[in-house]
Amino acid sequence: MKKILIVEDDRRIAQNIYRGLQSEGFEVEIANDGISGKQLALTKPFDLVLLDLNLPGMKGLEVCQQVRQIKPLLPIIILTAYGEIEDKVEGLGKGADDYIIKPFDFRELYARVMAALRRSDVASPASKNDLLRVADLEVDTVKKQVTRGGRAIELTAREFSLLEYMLRNRGRVISKMDLAEHVWHLNFDPGTNVVEVYINYLRRKVDKDFTPKLIHTRPGLGYVLKED
Repeated sequence: MKKILIVEDDRRIAQNIYRGLQSEGFEVEIANDGISGKQLALTKPFDLVLLDLNLPGMKGLEVCQQVRQIKPLLPIIILTAYGEIEDKVEGLGKGADDYIIKPFDFRELYARVMAALRRSDVASPASKNDLLRVADLEVDTVKKQVTRGGRAIELTAREFSLLEYMLRNRGRVISKMDLAEHVWHLNFDPGTNVVEVYINYLRRKVDKDFTPKLIHTRPGLGYVLKED
């Protein structure tokens, strides 16, 4: 299910878009100011952002520019009452993918959303299996690159394999035996602490300086990677 973020301070407009997109099968969240909109866009795995320009807290163009710097592939459609050519050019220059003038018919908005999502799917350099995400953590399994909140994280080959396996099984409790077999290709020895050691290595690199925490211990069961 595709996830869409609406950043719009007019609650009536936001709710109308919210209901329309939900009826089309999208998962939708709303932010009513620029600061919370930017935070949500950067920390959650949205597929598209609908962004008003005249927002409290932080203007839409600034939100667009900052989100684009960290998530260059995230489609952003600007919704605004400003219809001058200069405004459109500035919005597109800040990184927006499309521009819709208020008031608009929901059918046009829906068509623009679907077109932007199709372009995003085609333009993505990595398939869904190659680019793994949870919260603001992204792992490119082809380029072997890890980022969180836009910050590059250096991992050893074993740490990378452990993180990739946990991401591919995110939300599921994974036993130490499972990790030993799939990451180290070993029969699990109850006397070894290698799994705990590498889990701690990962926590220091991908969790210590970030919120929310993603790697959780389930005593007696194993570990789970998820966004609480």
